[in-house]
Amino acid sequence: MALRQYETTDSGIVARSTGKGRFQTELNVRGKTLLVDEPVEVGGDGTGPTPYELLSGALAACTAMTLRLYAERKGWTLPPLSVEVAHSIFKKAGDERPRDRFARHIAFDGPIDEAQKAKLIEIANKCPVHRTFMNGFDVPTEIGPPNVHPAGEPPTRHEEEMEAACAD
Repeated sequence: MALRQYETTDSGIVARSTGKGRFQTELNVRGKTLLVDEPVEVGGDGTGPTPYELLSGALAACTAMTLRLYAERKGWTLPPLSVEVAHSIFKKAGDERPRDRFARHIAFDGPIDEAQKAKLIEIANKCPVHRTFMNGFDVPTEIGPPNVHPAGEPPTRHEEEMEAACAD
């Protein structure tokens, strides 16, 4: 029986420069390819999202997934929802270092009651990617030969964390 990707050491995302344009990079994850680039106005070719757009997308997607899971567990019928996240850099008064801000807006295509809104904001703030952003993280870095991949979490881990965020 073949090993699943997360059961091997090949469980991370691999980024490789395409050699096209100044910034275009190819991301490979679980056999899928995604182009990442910078906008034309800053010297890119605009062929894909920027790295910060990918981070914003991770927060938006995780929030939407977690809210849907919570509503499902509660038996709530919610109208369709969307989550928009925009990244910016700002300087907090009295802080010497600039900080990153990921402004999140959750919209529903129909009415929901105030109690549901309050609970959904609480759950959004428990989504695994939001938790990661708020807790911070380590980024150990090595240089070495190709085909030496960092180990990652199994794909079930994110779903387990969403389930935990939905627990009352």
